[in-house]
Amino acid sequence: MTESHPRISKAVIPAAGLGTRFLPATKATPKEMLPVVDKPAIQYVVEEAVSAGLDDVLMITGRNKRPLEDHFDRNYELESALQKKGDADRLAKVQESSDLATMHYVRQGDPRGLGHAVLCAAPHVGHEPFAVLLGDDLIDPRDPLLARMVEIQEQRGGSVIALMEVAPEQIHLYGCAAVEATDEGDVVKVTGLVEKPDTADAPSNYAIIGRYVLDPHIFDILRKTEPGRGGEIQLTDALQQLADDEKVGGPVHGVVFKGRRYDTGDRGDYLRAIVRLACEREDLGPDFRAWLRSYVAEEM
Repeated sequence: MTESHPRISKAVIPAAGLGTRFLPATKATPKEMLPVVDKPAIQYVVEEAVSAGLDDVLMITGRNKRPLEDHFDRNYELESALQKKGDADRLAKVQESSDLATMHYVRQGDPRGLGHAVLCAAPHVGHEPFAVLLGDDLIDPRDPLLARMVEIQEQRGGSVIALMEVAPEQIHLYGCAAVEATDEGDVVKVTGLVEKPDTADAPSNYAIIGRYVLDPHIFDILRKTEPGRGGEIQLTDALQQLADDEKVGGPVHGVVFKGRRYDTGDRGDYLRAIVRLACEREDLGPDFRAWLRSYVAEEM
């Protein structure tokens, strides 16, 4: 019989990066606040956590990230103005972000990598398993990846990472996992991890994407993890230690994701994500698709 593990309720969202690839737009605006159609990217991520049952959200922020806190807070002046106008639809949209989850914030301080950002969550998370969601990866709500990862962690314990097959020539852009099959088609056991390997040295074409469900023992390992690639404390290096020794924090499994993922990490993919999501909107899609077809036809 499958062993049951504690229910996960907390999500951690690292959001301290400088967003240099989007300068000058991110000079004064956090990259997480850049709009994807009409919602900031970070709201999609929080909504995903809440949909998976994680309504206690800790955001790891940094300098100049105050707009993130303001977005998930109440704006009484704006709400009052919309209420006086009788604009119920826009009022509901404004209030939605402040009612999504119980939000907490902590500053990372020194930008020492993803592993260090996750370690900043230790006092809040305590001794419970928790999820980590990176804001550059938007997962379509019709493909409940995080909920599946939580399910696997509760069944098997340890940690669970999200994997996606990519073309071999792209694997150097990602962390990469060596894996073994399990009795479930979308679940693999992770035996090794490498951060952004050369194509010739990659153990597979399974790339790590920005979703993790982690055993709290990861904190003890991160405290002792030396800076790795890029001079940063790499979460991948700490996960490798968990995979090496299952007695400390349990095994590491991967959920192989084949659904819809929108990468907002670079300018081209950010634009493609906006186009895809706009095309699928009931309120925008029909007119936008017609215009897009006309535009492409003219350009071709």
